[in-house]
Amino acid sequence: MGKILIIEDDAAIAAIERDYLAIDHFEVEIALDGRSGMEKALQGGFDLILLDLMLPGIDGFTVCCKLRETLDIPILMVTARREDIDKIRGLGLGADDYIEKPFSPSVLVARVKANLAQYARLKKTDRTAPIQLNIGSIRINTDTHRVYVNDIEIDLKNKEYELLLFLALNADVVFNRETLYERIWGMDAMGDNATVAVHINRLRDRIEEDPGNPRYIQTVRGAGYRLKA
Repeated sequence: MGKILIIEDDAAIAAIERDYLAIDHFEVEIALDGRSGMEKALQGGFDLILLDLMLPGIDGFTVCCKLRETLDIPILMVTARREDIDKIRGLGLGADDYIEKPFSPSVLVARVKANLAQYARLKKTDRTAPIQLNIGSIRINTDTHRVYVNDIEIDLKNKEYELLLFLALNADVVFNRETLYERIWGMDAMGDNATVAVHINRLRDRIEEDPGNPRYIQTVRGAGYRLKA
């Protein structure tokens, strides 16, 4: 099924996560602190990382930021804190999604499978999509995963790129938050669409000349978002 790294300082919780993932035939390794987790992750070979935010030594925010410099695999934040600012910060640093403690093991496994499946679909989409997409001043190279605005390369995190590519491949089509979550994150929306809103806002900050008055990623009141061709 895939190889998962759990970075979690609570050994009991990490063991439960490992056991449920192992039932579904995932290969799982555990790191109990941020430093060892980062070292394991950078050794390579993992398909997804479950990353607790509140870690001893090096916290999960720092670990996420460092890993995103070299890894593009899915990173799922695991947090017991419910403040939106923590979710926004983690997503902004490159996490793909988040799951709140306490959670049922079945939900955890479903989220892992969904993110892995969506990551695989993205790779398949890249092979079947045009190598280069041009919309106004935006240029997307699906072969290299590079994005340019006015011929200047911009740095996008994993899910920011996926969201932009999806909207570009469906230019002028309006999608609500729930549909975007299902399409990009790979499973039914679960009542909290902050993930989508954060990524939309970050995309605007990167590609729009005036993010407060966007030319490309537009909000359609009462309906959702679209990328205007």
